Amino acid sequence: MTDDAAAKNRWGYWATAAWAAVAFLVGQFAALAFVVLWRSGEFFKVLEAPFDGVLVTLFILISNPISVAVLWLAARLAKADPMEYLALRWPKPRDLIMGLVLLAGFIVLSDLLLYLSGRDLVTQFQLQSYTSAAAEGILPAMLFAAIIVAPAGEEVLFRGFLYRGFARTERQVWPAIVVISLLWAALHIQYDWTGLLQIFLIGLFLGWMRWRSGSLWLTFLLHALFNLEGTLETVLQVKFLS
Repeated sequence: MTDDAAAKNRWGYWATAAWAAVAFLVGQFAALAFVVLWRSGEFFKVLEAPFDGVLVTLFILISNPISVAVLWLAARLAKADPMEYLALRWPKPRDLIMGLVLLAGFIVLSDLLLYLSGRDLVTQFQLQSYTSAAAEGILPAMLFAAIIVAPAGEEVLFRGFLYRGFARTERQVWPAIVVISLLWAALHIQYDWTGLLQIFLIGLFLGWMRWRSGSLWLTFLLHALFNLEGTLETVLQVKFLS
């Protein structure tokens, strides 16, 4: 299935990569600058507690909207409609149903494999960020950041902007999905190799759904539900299994 409505006015490979890097770095440095100023310039203390729930929440809430704004500007500068460029269109019902069913199957299978291999379903990053956010009284803000803001920003960057620039022909779709999934997994350095592998595989699934449906709204929904499921597992771990 092709998705070429914005093909005439899109950035090339290197320009796409450059814009994505700029969007990501501008968002990250803006969030870092805010946090350092908020902590009275205590830069190294920020680095000593990277899993702190307050810091994680602030980074997500600040960096993602800025990154999206930069990418929106990039689409405008390409003389394209950003909504079309980023594939912000509603999916067909059959793609929605298929995506939900496959996501549920992926979660069940991955959790089963983790359990049988003796690995924890909930990572230390999830536990530490959740408990520290709860202790600081900002748990609702963190949940909003993790379930809504982070998936929105990441989907716009990876399955939206990068996909548009990299998947230029039918033959390039799967190489683009693989490269984008690798980049997305590499972004999640807070996890061990099993977590990175899980993220890479879910990235392949989201990339395939982006290609099949032509809808970034669908991949955002699936991504948000994936994060919601991980959050619920964290809540169960903290409330009942600790």
